[in-house]
Amino acid sequence: MHQLAQTGPALVAQRAVDSHQLLVNSGIALAIVAVPALVAGWIVAGRMLRPIRTVTRTARRISSANLHERLALDGPEDELKELGDTLDDLFGRLDAAFEAQRHFVANASHELRTPLTAERTLLQVALDDPDTTIAAWPSTAKEVLASSDEQARLIEALLTLASSESGLDGRKPVDLAASVMAALVGLQPEIDRLGIHIDEVTTPAALEGGPLLVERLVVNLLANAVRHNVVDGRVEVVTEVTEGKPVLSATNTGPLIPPAEVDRLFQPFQRLDPRRAHYKDGHGLGLSTVRAIATAQHASIKAHPMPDGGLSVSVVFPQPTNPRRVASRSSQSDGHSAEMEIAAS
Repeated sequence: MHQLAQTGPALVAQRAVDSHQLLVNSGIALAIVAVPALVAGWIVAGRMLRPIRTVTRTARRISSANLHERLALDGPEDELKELGDTLDDLFGRLDAAFEAQRHFVANASHELRTPLTAERTLLQVALDDPDTTIAAWPSTAKEVLASSDEQARLIEALLTLASSESGLDGRKPVDLAASVMAALVGLQPEIDRLGIHIDEVTTPAALEGGPLLVERLVVNLLANAVRHNVVDGRVEVVTEVTEGKPVLSATNTGPLIPPAEVDRLFQPFQRLDPRRAHYKDGHGLGLSTVRAIATAQHASIKAHPMPDGGLSVSVVFPQPTNPRRVASRSSQSDGHSAEMEIAAS
C-alpha cells in the first residue's frame, strides 16, 4: 500500500512533464508549418490580387486625355477577368462619348463662326466703302438680319438636339398619323415652293412617349425628306402598326447616296455635300436629332439608300403596354391638335 501511494504522485508528475513536452513539440511544429503556410498564402494572395492592383493603378491613371488605354487583363475567364473586360467596355464607351463631344463642339463652333464672319464682312464693307449711301444700308441690314435668323435657327436646333439626348419629357399617348398631318401642314409652304409631291399612307399608330419629342422627330424626318430632294420630287410617308409596334417611314427622291455614307448622315453637322456655309439645305442636324429622339424613345431606326436616288428611313417604336387605351387617349388628344412649329434643321 505504501508503494502504491508513492507511485500515484510520480505518475501525475510524469503526465505533467509529458503534457508540457507535447505542448512544446506542438508549438514548434505549428511554427514550422505556419511559416511556409504564411509564405505560400502571401504568394497566392499576391497572385490573386495582382489583377485588382492593375485595375486600380490603370483606373487612377486614365483620364479624359487618355481614355484610349485599356486594362487588357489576361488569365482564366473568372470574375476578375469579367470585371476587367467590363471596365474596358466602359472606357471604350466613354472614349467614344468624349470624342463625339469634342467633334460636336468643334463643328458647332465652326457653324456659328461662319455667319458671324459673314455679318462682320457685310458691315465692314459697307463702312469702308466711301460710296455707300443711306439708301444702300437697308439692303445690308436685311442681309445681316437674314444671317442672324440663320444663327437663331442653328441655336434652336442645337437646343433641340441637346434636349432630345437628355431623355423623355413624360410618357403620354401619341398618334403618329396625327403628328404627320400636323407636320405636313407646317411644311406646306416649303412643299409648294419646291414642287414636292406627297404620297401619304397613314393609319392610326399610337405609341407611349414624350409628345414634344415625337413631334420633333416627325418634323425633322419629314423636313429632311422634303429639303434633300429634287425639284418636282416625291416623298412617301407611311404610318402603320407592324407586329404590334408603331412604325413611321419616310422615303424620298433625291441625289444618289452611297451606302457607306448613310450612317454618317445621322451624325451632327454631316451633309451629303460636305461643303459648309450654305444653309439652304439645313445645318446637318435633322437626322442626328431624329436618331437622338429615337434613342430616348427606345425606338430603332432603319435607313437605306434608294437605287434611283433618295433615302428611305423607318422608325420602329416599342409596343405600347396597353394598345387599346393608348389608341383611345391619343385619338381624344389629337382631336384638337394645332399646327406645330417647324424648327427642323
